Amino acid sequence: MTKVSNRSQQLSLSPIRKLVPFADAAEARGTKVYYLNIGQPDIKTPPKAIQRLKETPIDILKYSPSSGINSYRKKLPKYFKRYGIQVVPEDIMITTGASEAIFLSLMAIMDIGDELIIPEPFYANYSGFAAMAGVKIVPVTSSIENNFALPPVHFIQEKITPKTKAILLCNPNNPTGYVYPRSVLEELSSIVKAKGIYLIIDEVYREFVYNDTPFCSGLELPGMKQEIVIVDSISKRYSACGARVGSIITRNHALLRAILKYAQFRLSSPGLGQILAEAAIDLAPTYLEEVTTEYDRRRQHLFARLSAIPKVICYLPEGAFYLFAQLPIDNADRFCQWLLESFSHEGQTVMLAPGSGFYASPGLGEKEIRIAYVLNTKDLDAAMDCLEIALAKYPGRD
Repeated sequence: MTKVSNRSQQLSLSPIRKLVPFADAAEARGTKVYYLNIGQPDIKTPPKAIQRLKETPIDILKYSPSSGINSYRKKLPKYFKRYGIQVVPEDIMITTGASEAIFLSLMAIMDIGDELIIPEPFYANYSGFAAMAGVKIVPVTSSIENNFALPPVHFIQEKITPKTKAILLCNPNNPTGYVYPRSVLEELSSIVKAKGIYLIIDEVYREFVYNDTPFCSGLELPGMKQEIVIVDSISKRYSACGARVGSIITRNHALLRAILKYAQFRLSSPGLGQILAEAAIDLAPTYLEEVTTEYDRRRQHLFARLSAIPKVICYLPEGAFYLFAQLPIDNADRFCQWLLESFSHEGQTVMLAPGSGFYASPGLGEKEIRIAYVLNTKDLDAAMDCLEIALAKYPGRD
């Protein structure tokens, strides 16, 4: 009998997408599903960028260079300069979304059996990328009790072994919305320099920081030319998830040359997406200011609704567009599936992401969920109505 690989069998299902068949079945029954499980915004992709793409004369849609379209790489420093970050095109590699940026970085930095330290809960797909690269995740656990702030950095330092090759952060954090202070990043930079390892920071939510919370990019950290690797993407920034355009930014050109070897095997990133991404750089700053203001409105609205539900534990996130909450239930995986299989309110239900898939440590997150506040406040209200009533009816309620 033919078999699939052990590697494939060891991969866990995405907590973000594993319930899609149940959502499809609910919709087939005529139930409206509010999708709060995934970071797919309902904000329109900038029309000016789409128009520029439509107006671009294309006779042959060719492969782009493996490192990215040159005009786009030359223009990206203009974007970073707005944030006081100085980079040059030679510091940039264009990738097929942030997902490929993380995977290629791991492949170029780490060997099979090496260790990657990540604060948990973390973006669930990091587990998949690490598994594909043959890398062991070493988690450092944060808690909802202090809004998922990073534990004292000595907890991270204690996890470092001869097998440790990198620390991976998401800032602002997906799934918690935590924003790492400059002081913490500087402490981590001292550790990675002393240990000769890398600090990889996923900064795809850079713009979405609220309440005047200061944001510090890893590219601002002094003396980190060799150790810092930044992952970026246009997916959330310009509500262009389907463009699949990300990037790796590092001043470590030896590392970029290693990454390029892998990039050449996959040939090139999406050409049409890069044309759209290049056009988006010319958008007025007001575009992102307005989008951030809208997410802030949704953030506060969602927090208010959740805070009013008895026994729900939540907090006000500082950044990104996610909120991680603890519910009075027996098991979030069962509850989220029950919402789609057995519950509806006025012909509607809500799809959420169970929390356990955002942890590497077994047994954690079993009563937690991630909510992506990517829908307008009217839809968020309807979704929270569903959640509140569902919690009152759920058979496994605590």
